[in-house]
Amino acid sequence: MSIPPPPSQPPSGGFGAPQDPPPGGFGAPVPPPGPAAPQAGPPQQPPAGQPAYGYPQTGPGYGYPQQPGTPPPFGAPGAPGAPVAAPQPPAPAAGSGNAKRTQLTIVGAAVLACVLIVGGGLWYTSGDSGGGDKVDSNPSASPGNDKPQDYVPGTEKAPGNPKSKPLLNQPSPVPADVASVAGSWVTETTYIKSDLSKVVGYNLVDGGKKWELPLPGELCGATKHVSEKKAAVLFKAAQPTPENKYVQCTEVGVIDLESGKLLWSGNAKSATGGDKPVTFNTITLSGQTVAAAGISAGGAAWNLADGKSLWLPKVDGESCRDVGYGGGEALAAIRKCGQSPNYTLYGQLLDPTTGAPTVSYKLSPGIEDAYIVSTKPLIVGADVGKTAKNATGVSDLFVVDPKGELKARIPLASGDFGAKCSSEVERCMNMVVGNGRIYLPSYEHQGQASSSRTNELLSFDLETGKQTTDRADAGERYTIFPLRMDGSNIIAYKRPPYDKGGQIVSIDSRTMKETLLMENPADKASQRAETGFSPEYSEYRYHNGKFFISRTMVSKPYSDKADPEYLFVSFSAS
Repeated sequence: MSIPPPPSQPPSGGFGAPQDPPPGGFGAPVPPPGPAAPQAGPPQQPPAGQPAYGYPQTGPGYGYPQQPGTPPPFGAPGAPGAPVAAPQPPAPAAGSGNAKRTQLTIVGAAVLACVLIVGGGLWYTSGDSGGGDKVDSNPSASPGNDKPQDYVPGTEKAPGNPKSKPLLNQPSPVPADVASVAGSWVTETTYIKSDLSKVVGYNLVDGGKKWELPLPGELCGATKHVSEKKAAVLFKAAQPTPENKYVQCTEVGVIDLESGKLLWSGNAKSATGGDKPVTFNTITLSGQTVAAAGISAGGAAWNLADGKSLWLPKVDGESCRDVGYGGGEALAAIRKCGQSPNYTLYGQLLDPTTGAPTVSYKLSPGIEDAYIVSTKPLIVGADVGKTAKNATGVSDLFVVDPKGELKARIPLASGDFGAKCSSEVERCMNMVVGNGRIYLPSYEHQGQASSSRTNELLSFDLETGKQTTDRADAGERYTIFPLRMDGSNIIAYKRPPYDKGGQIVSIDSRTMKETLLMENPADKASQRAETGFSPEYSEYRYHNGKFFISRTMVSKPYSDKADPEYLFVSFSAS
C-alpha cells in the first residue's frame, strides 16, 4: 500500500511559518477556557515615523500577479506548503531523523482496522482496510476536480446596500466567577442566545427582547444544530450553594426557538450507578434524536418531540463508552475503549433510535482524542502522533465511506492550514463540508506589506484527499474563515484590520467569485466591539442580512477601565 508522505514543509520563515499575529487577530493565541479569554483589542498604532500595521507599502506583494519565474501563490497546488502526493515516500536528507520519525508516524496512522456491522453481528478486519490505496492510487492526477458537481443555488442574496448598521450590542452578564453561555441560533424572526441560567429570544427587527426562558441552574452546553425550530441544551439542576458549590451538569432540555417554551427536560441514570443522574458535558441533535455524552459515563439519547428515552449510558466489558456525538444530517460518535495511555478510538455512525453502530472506523493506536468534523459523509479528525501545528488539535482528517473503510486521508500537519479542533468531540472550527469538498482557511501569513497579515479559503476533494485549485483571497489585512454552506455556495466571514469593519461574503463554489453580503461599520466603537471576540471562543451566525457574534464563556471583568464587554454584538444590512 502506497502512503503519501506528509506535506512538504515550507522553508524557514516562508509562507505558513508561525508568526506573531496582531493582538486580537484571527489565529491569535488565546487562553484556554477556564477563565474565559480576555477581550481582544485592536492592533496598537505604530510610533510616529514608522509605517502602520497593515498599511500598504511599495513594491509588488503577496496576491499580486507573479512575475515570470516566481513561485505560485501560497496555498495553490504546487506552491510551498501545498499538500502533494508522491508515488513513494521521498528519501530523507542525511541527518533528517525527525523527518524519518514523522514519516513513520504518518504511515503508521494510515494503517487502520475497521469494524463493519453485518446483520446482528460484528465483522472485524485489521491491517489494510482496503481504502488506503485510494489515497494515492493516482499520484500524477490533478488535485481534485476542477468544479464541484450538481450546483445548487443559495438563498442568501446581496442586499441593495451591504453597508450594515449595529442592531443590538448586549452587555455581558457578570457571573460570580466564570460561566458558560454557549448556544446561539437564528430563525426567520428571532435570534436566540444563552445567558446566565436562562435563554433569551430577540426579534430581528430592532433587537428587542421577545421572550426569556429561566432555567434552574447554569447552562453548560447547547446543540449547534436545529431540528424543526428546536434546539437542545444542557444545564445544572440548581444554583450553587455554600453546601453544594459544584453542581453537576445533569439536565437535558429541548427549547422551541420561536415561542421560548421549554418543551421537556430530564436526565439519565447510569446502568450501574443507581439513582444518581449521569453528568454530561456535550450535547448534539440529529433529526428526531437528542444525544448527550460524558467523558466517563458514556452517552444517552432522547426523542426530540417528547423526551422519551431512546438509550441509556452503557459501558461494556472493555471499558468502551461514547465520549461525544456529532449531529446534523446523521448521528455519529467517538467511542473510546481501554484505559490511559492505551486507548483505542473508533469513529462511528449510529442508528439514532437505538444507538447501535452501523459503521465503525478504528483509528490507529496512540491517538488519545478524536473529533467528528462531519457526519455525512463521516469525517473524523485527530492529532496523529502529536504532529498538529497551526491546525490546532488536528493533523489529519479521515474520510470514511459507507462501508466503514477509509476513502481519503487529508493531511494538515504542514502548518499551512487554519483548522482547529479542541476539548469536545463536535468542537471543530473553520471547516465546512459541501460539494464533495471540505473548505478551510490557510494559516494567516504575510500580506502585501511586510507588517500585514492575510490568508485564503482553500479546499480538499473528499474522494481523493487532494487539495483542489479552489482559492478565495481574504484581501490585504483581512483574514477569512468559512461559516456554513448556502446551497453550493460558501458563506464566509472576513475578520477586519483595526481600521475597517468585517465582511460577510458568499463564494460561488464553481468560480470562487465572492459576492459581498455585508460590510460592517469602521468607526472606532463599532470596530472594537466587533473585534473584541476571540474566534476560538465565539459563535458566528449570519442569516438574511443579520449577523451575530456571541461569547461562549463570560467572566468578571479584569479591570474597570477595560473596553465594554458584550454577550453578543449584531449588525443588520438593508
